[in-house]
Amino acid sequence: MFADSARIIIKSGKGGDGHVSFRREKYVPNGGPDGGDGGKGGDVIFQVDEGLNTLTDFRHRRKYAAENGEEGKKRNCHGKNGEDIIVKVPAGTIIRDAQTDKVIADMSGGNTRQIILRGGRGGKGNQNYATATMQAPKYAQPGQPGIELEVRLELKVIADVGLVGFPNVGKSTLLSRVTNAQPKIANYHFTTLNPNLGVVDLSEGQGFVIADIPGLIEGASEGIGLGHEFLKHIERTRVMIHMVDAASTEGRDPIADIYAINKELEAYNPDLAKKPQVIAANKIDAIYAGDEDPVEKLRQEFEPQGIRVFAISAVSGKGLKELLYAVNEMLQGMDREPVVFEQEYDPSTAMYLDEPYTVAYDEEKDEFVVEGPRIEKMLGYTNIESEKGFLFFQRFLKDQGILEELENLGIQEGDTVRMYGLSFDYYK
Repeated sequence: MFADSARIIIKSGKGGDGHVSFRREKYVPNGGPDGGDGGKGGDVIFQVDEGLNTLTDFRHRRKYAAENGEEGKKRNCHGKNGEDIIVKVPAGTIIRDAQTDKVIADMSGGNTRQIILRGGRGGKGNQNYATATMQAPKYAQPGQPGIELEVRLELKVIADVGLVGFPNVGKSTLLSRVTNAQPKIANYHFTTLNPNLGVVDLSEGQGFVIADIPGLIEGASEGIGLGHEFLKHIERTRVMIHMVDAASTEGRDPIADIYAINKELEAYNPDLAKKPQVIAANKIDAIYAGDEDPVEKLRQEFEPQGIRVFAISAVSGKGLKELLYAVNEMLQGMDREPVVFEQEYDPSTAMYLDEPYTVAYDEEKDEFVVEGPRIEKMLGYTNIESEKGFLFFQRFLKDQGILEELENLGIQEGDTVRMYGLSFDYYK
C-alpha cells in the first residue's frame, strides 16, 4: 500500500552532566578539581534515501531517539558524545510540527541531509569553575536536556507535470502509453488510489517526469473523498495536463468538468490555479461523425484564456506526440529548480523562546547591544559563517521582535550591533 503520510515522535539526546572530582595522588594530597565535561547528546538527522518511495516503514515504528551523552569523568576526561540517529525518508518528504503544522524541513532538491533536532550540550565539569577564591568547587553544570517532538511526515510526489482530471477520463491509460509506468487500469470510478510516476522520453535526451494524480471530485478541497491526499501531490508540479472525456461517454460536460476541477485547485491552494496548464481532450475516437465537435467547443472556450487544447486518444495514441512535445517546450522555458517549501519553524530554537533578552544602546561605544540567554543559545546553535545560517539568524531576530526594538531605539543603517563579542553592521 502506498503510504504518503505518517506521524512519529523524535527525540534528541540529553547532554551528559559535568563531573565533580578532585585530583588525588600519592604525592598530591590536595590536588585541584579535575572533573571532566559531559558529552554532547546525539542529533536527530533526516536523510534522503533514493531507494525509498513511500513512508510505509514509519507505520511499524513510531519513536526515534538519539543517544544521550555520557557524564564527564575524573582526571579531566570528557564524556563520550551520544550517537546521532539517522532517519531515512524518500525524496520529497516534508517534515512538519504535528501541533502547528508548520514546515520544519523539506527534503527536496539539494536538501538530502538535515539536522532536525540538535542534541543537548554537555555540562561543564568542576575543573571549569576553579578561581583564585574558589579553588575547590563542589559543583558542576548539568547537561542540557534533549528535545522531544511529534512530527508529521508528508510525501509530496516530485514530478514536472501533473496529470489531473475527473475519475475515469483515461489518465492511467495515457501514463501507461507514454511512459514506463504500469498503473492498474480498469473501468470504474476511483481506479487510481495512488499517484503513479512515469518518465516521458523524447528525442535527443529530452523528457520529463509525469505524475498521474488520482481522480478528483467536487468538494476535494474540503477533504471530501480523498481530496487532500490527492491535491497535495500537485503542489510540486510545474505544468498540469488537464484531461477530459471529450466524447462525454459518461454523460459529463467536459467544459464544466474543467471549471469544477480548477475551482477545487484554487480552493485548496490559489497558487495551483495559476500553474500553466494544457487540456488533453481524450477519447476522440469515440466521437460520432455528424455531432457537434466537442473539441472545437473546448478550444473556443479555453484558448482565448491562453490554455491550449489537444485532441488525443490515449488508447490509439493519436495526438499524443503533439501534446508531449508542447508540454516539453513549456517546461524548457521554465525554471528547472523543484518547488521547495521554506522552513517555518525550528524546534531547536523554540525551547528558548521563553528566556529573556535585552536590547540597549551603549552611548560610550556608540553601538547597540543585544544580550540574554535566548540570544547566547541561539548563537551557539547557528552557524552564522554560512549564508544560510546568517539568513536564518536574521529571521530569528525579526520573528522575536528584536529588529523592531532596535528600530524603536533609533538604529540607522550602518550602525553597529554587538552580541556576545560578535559585531554586525545593521542594514534593512
